[in-house]
This record gives sequence, structure tokens and C-alpha cells, in this order.
Amino acid sequence: MRKIINEPDAFVDEVMEGIFAAHASQVRPATTDNRTLVRVDSPKTGRVGIVTGGGSGHLPFFLGYVGQGLCSAVAIGNVFSSPSSAQIYAASQAVSSDAGLLYLYGNYGGDVYNFDIAAEMCRTNGIQINTVLGTDDLLSAPPERANDRRGVAGLFLVYKVAGAAADQLLNLDEVTRIANAAVQNTRTMGVGLSPTILPAAGEATFHLADGEMEIGVGIHGEQGTHRGPLESADQITDRFLEGIAGELNLTDGARVAVLVNGLGATPLEELYVMYRRVNSVLAARGVTIAHRFVGEYVTSLEMAGASLSIMILDDELEALIAAPAASPFFQQGTTETISAADAPALVDASVSAFAPAPVTTGTRSVARELLIERLPAMSAHGEELRELDAALGDGDLGITVTKGSVAVAAALRELPEDSDAATLLRAAASAFAAANPSTFAALVGSGLFAAADAMPARSELGLDELVVALQAVFDRVSEKGGARLGDKTFLDVLHPVIQALAGSKGSGAGTIATAAARDAVDASAQLQSARGRAAWQQERTIGHRDPGAVAVLRFVEVLSGE
Repeated sequence: MRKIINEPDAFVDEVMEGIFAAHASQVRPATTDNRTLVRVDSPKTGRVGIVTGGGSGHLPFFLGYVGQGLCSAVAIGNVFSSPSSAQIYAASQAVSSDAGLLYLYGNYGGDVYNFDIAAEMCRTNGIQINTVLGTDDLLSAPPERANDRRGVAGLFLVYKVAGAAADQLLNLDEVTRIANAAVQNTRTMGVGLSPTILPAAGEATFHLADGEMEIGVGIHGEQGTHRGPLESADQITDRFLEGIAGELNLTDGARVAVLVNGLGATPLEELYVMYRRVNSVLAARGVTIAHRFVGEYVTSLEMAGASLSIMILDDELEALIAAPAASPFFQQGTTETISAADAPALVDASVSAFAPAPVTTGTRSVARELLIERLPAMSAHGEELRELDAALGDGDLGITVTKGSVAVAAALRELPEDSDAATLLRAAASAFAAANPSTFAALVGSGLFAAADAMPARSELGLDELVVALQAVFDRVSEKGGARLGDKTFLDVLHPVIQALAGSKGSGAGTIATAAARDAVDASAQLQSARGRAAWQQERTIGHRDPGAVAVLRFVEVLSGE
């Protein structure tokens, strides 16, 4: 791995330190961990605050589009991982005025779950929140499931339109309406020519043979929907135009905005070769390109490849996309000199700042000691989970599970030895969700919070309580993620584990649960993934073991000693 970095675990923090040092006149942090970035002139009375966020590794995406005529704040996670709900909430507070907030971000599970939690925190404190999700990636779901599509480079065009509307002091409902219209009128298709490498993992997220390309690749290194021999620039561009024209009205008289985007390692010259073809084909159709953007707007570290985004414009969208804008990473037109607002004290966005006081039982917790002793052993399975996740997702599950397990053990170690079941579960939920925020971490954390709420007061975490807790996890994850049995998620393994534990009556419970988990992993491998990032690969998932399901199996094995 050749990267100009120091310690991989410090990569994101040092990126943020560099950005704030270089651009202090335009942006500032809102939290002590530097994982939030806000406009220096925020908040402003009467101006809707636009809050976005997502994983790092995509510059100038997310971080680069906070400024005049753009977003107001961003919360950033580790590479390709969601920010925490506490970080999103802190960013929201920092830019909230009397006009309310629009949450505008890409449709990724971890982001959705954490933004939803932050929205509830905001509403509890009297802040009005509307949400719009970017869903422009045409190949990530069929038209009948368009709302399940992920947000990729086309979200930049939506930022541009919504940010201009907010800076014109339109009210929250109007900014939301315009953002929704922009999303509905934008489609994107992309191609990958080489993978990206996660700094903390040091491994490629997928592999392509020499002379191969991947159509439909995601910006986190997710595999696409078609792999084949590398085609010419015109052939690739024509693929994109044909696909997009199948859903947008690219006919005589239409006016559009076009974004030809590089994914991180594609020469600008090649992007202009693609734009030349776009211009020629659309002109032949009678379509006018009213605004064009060519360059690196949404990247995936060093991935080679490109994407094409097109937005159909009406008079309103065209005027807004033409409006001036300025951030450290993007400049259009002439903007006024801004004056920095009074910056409040930085907020501690660590989960511990929100942790309730522990409740004790007077009896030493055997469950606490067991978890502290055995959870660190999950680190041995990090590489296996990374490889499984790289085949179906973005490759970060190994980091999520290993860091989360170590964090949970550390958090439990800080608790009194006679902490009750609810206290243990809340500490585990907070620690796991925050250690490496991601879809899996957010779902597990949310499930563990539900499990804590299901515990009787001052109870110990015995077998009966464990069954209740795991059922609460199952129910909450199903509710939040929309997954059902047979969708090929970790619920397909968790369900038989719950049944095995409930039927064991304590006799050989660990052995029975482990056997049930192993059988369920093997059985679910033959299913097609219907939820999460893996679902974007559709039938290509058949025959692969689900990474989350294997993670549950390894948890059961480690905790049962099998």
C-alpha cells in the first residue's frame, strides 16, 4: 500500500486538522473532536441551515460543499463510515437559527439511522427538521424501488440548488420542496477501473483483472452490476446516456446540468473525452447543456473511474444552479465577503457525555466479567469479516466489529462490577455505535438500546434476560432497517439463536446456539440479499455468506467459548 499518510488510525483526524488550518476564514469546527465543520457565518437569522454528512474519503464531497450558496454544516465519520448521531446533533445545533434545518445527505443505512436519531434529539429541543435523501444512483435499484437507491455524485447538484435557495432566505418548506425536485430530476451512472484502498485496512475493496471495468460501482468501493472488458470512452459514455435517458426526458427542448465526475485517480483529460461525447450526443437530441461541471467533485480515495450525472432543469432549478457559491473547495460566480458569527464553545460529541449514571444490583455481574474477558477475541475475525464485506459491501465491517468489541469491553470495565443488565446494555450500545460509526454499528447500537429498555429494573443479565434482550435487538433492527427473515441479513442468524437459547433451558445453551448460528449462516448464503448495500448487487450476492450474519456467528462462538 502506497499512501502519503502517518498512522492509518489518525488519517481522518489529520485531514480535518489540515482543512481547519488552511481554511479558518471560511469554516470552523463545532466539536472538540474536529469531526464537524460549519460555515463561519452560521447561524444566521432567517436562513435555513442545511446539514449534511457521511464518511470521509470522498473529498471534495461532504466536507467541500459547506459555504456560501451551499450547505451550512457537515458531520464526518471515518473512511466510508457514518458520523455518530452526537456529531450530527452538534453540527445541527451550531447552525440552527429560527428558520429550521434541512438534513440533506445520501441514502446509506448508517447515515439514515444516525441522522434520524439526531433529528429526534433536535425536535426534542425545539428545532424543526426536514429530511431529503439523495437517491441518484440509477443502477443501485430498479425504478420500482427508486427510493432505495444510494446517493452519489448527483448529490452535488442538489447541494448547489438547495444551498442557493437557503441563501435566498426561502423558508424551510420551500427549500425542502426544491431539494426534493432536484433529487427527482437527477440520475447518475458510474464505472470503476480500479479499487480504492481503506487506509486502516490496507487492502483493496474489490479486484478487477487487467482490462476489466465495473459498471455501477459505488463510491465506497461497492461492486457494481456489470463486469466486463474495458470499453472505449464513447462506449462507456453511451451506456450512461442510454441508461439515464431511460428515466429522464432527454428530448428536444430539454435543458440540463451535466456533471462528469472523476472518482479520484482518473486524469482530467479523460473526463473531457467523456464530456465531449455527452455534448455531442445531447446536442443531436436537441438537449441544451445549460450548466456543466467537469472534474473531481465526489471521489473514492484513489479509485480510478468516472461517473455521469444529469439534472433536468426547469426555470427555477436553472436559476438556482447558476447562483454564486463559495467554499474552500468550490467557487462559482462572485459572492460577498462574509463576516464570522460569534463562535460558541466547542461541544464534546463523545458518547460518554450522554451516558446516564449506572444502576447497580449489589451482586457482582457475571455477564460483565464474561464480556470483558471474551469480547477482545473478536479481533481475530477482523480480516475474515473485511474480506466478506469487501465482496458484498464496502469492506469496513471487520474494522467496525473489532473496534466495537474492544470499545465495549473497555466501556464495561469502567462500570461498577455490580451494574444491572440495562446499564451494561446501554454502555455496550453507546460504545459499539461510536467506535466506528457505520450502518452495522448504528443498527446494533440502536438494537442494544432497545434491549436495555426491555430489561426489568435492577435485573442481572442472565439467560432469560438475554433472550428478551436479543428479541428486542431483532425487533428494533427490523423496524429501523426494514429487514425481514429471508432478506439475507444478520437477522436470519439472530432469530435461530434466540430460539435456540429460549429452548435450551440453560443446559448447553452456548453449544446449541452456536450450532443454530452455523446452520443459519450456511442456509442464508443461498439467498439473494434484499437489504443494505449488498442488495445493490442483486443476484450476484447468491452463494456468498452475509458478512453481518457471520459476525453474529463469531460473536456467539466467542461468547459461548465454542
